[in-house]
Order: sequence, then structure tokens, then C-alpha cells
Amino acid sequence: MMVPMIDLGPLLPHHLSELIMGVLLMIVLYIVIRWKVTPAFEKMYDERREAIEGGMERAEKAQAEAEAALQRYEAQLADARAEAASIREDAKNQGAQILSEMREQANAESARLVANAKAQIEAERTKVLGQLRTEVGGMATTLAGRIVGESLDDDERARRTVDRFIADLETHSSTESAGAGRS
Repeated sequence: MMVPMIDLGPLLPHHLSELIMGVLLMIVLYIVIRWKVTPAFEKMYDERREAIEGGMERAEKAQAEAEAALQRYEAQLADARAEAASIREDAKNQGAQILSEMREQANAESARLVANAKAQIEAERTKVLGQLRTEVGGMATTLAGRIVGESLDDDERARRTVDRFIADLETHSSTESAGAGRS
């Protein structure tokens, strides 16, 4: 039997030396790749793997640090909130105390002003009553002198007459106001 030959076309070596040379070059290429290129690739692969694993470890470490920093930040934030609430409460209390003090001062000032006004009114009233007595007394004496036909120049007598006249007027006006209140 005959084994059919496969037609390789232009790949079919014309000489046996070409086939031997091809096999030798292939062996040399395999040896060079096996001893030189493969270890370099393995070394580069190991370095890359270590870099990736180290990067993952660093990333995990950084993430743990970030979580710890977040917890510290949240604790500081909670402390700051508590301190702010305390400051607000203190400010509120101080504001209420200031308002209370200002009200007390205003009330004291108001009472002082009212007392001063009352004293001033009383002084004015006394002064006006004194002037009124003098003027009314003078007019009453002059009028009485004309009616009687005598001069009432005696000051002591005129003063007593005016005082009696004003007392009668006050008595008369108080009885009228009391009678008006009953009806």
C-alpha cells in the first residue's frame, strides 16, 4: 500500500538540509525562549502579581484607615453638635436673664419716673394753690371792700377771710360731689 503524500505546495522542502536546518533553528529558538524569555516573563508576572496583591493590601489598609477616620469624624461631629446645643442653651438662658434684668431696670426706671412726676405734680399743685389763694384772696378782699365800702388793707384779717372763704368753698364742693355720687 502506498501512503498518499500530502501536497504541501511551496512549503515542501526541496532539500533535506532545509528540513534539518529548520528543526535545529526550532530547537535553538525553543531553548532561548525557555531559558531567557520565559524567566523574564515569569519574573514580570510575579512582580505584577505582587504589585496587585500589595495594591489590594494597601487598598484594604487605606479603606480601614478611611473607616477609622470616618468614625473619628462622626464622633467629632457628634461632640460638635452637643457643644453647639450646649452653647445655644447657654445663650438662650443668658438672653432670658438679660431680658429679665432689662425688665427689672425698666420697671425701676418707670417707678422712678412716676414718683418724680407725682412729686413734680404735687409741687406744681402746691405752688398753683398758693398763687391761686393769693390772687383769689386779693380779688376777694378788693371785692369785699367795694361791697362793704371799706378798705380791707389789714393783711392778717384779709388772709383769715380768704382762708375761711376757700375752706367754705372746699366744704361746699365736697358735699356736692358726694350728693351727686348718691343719685
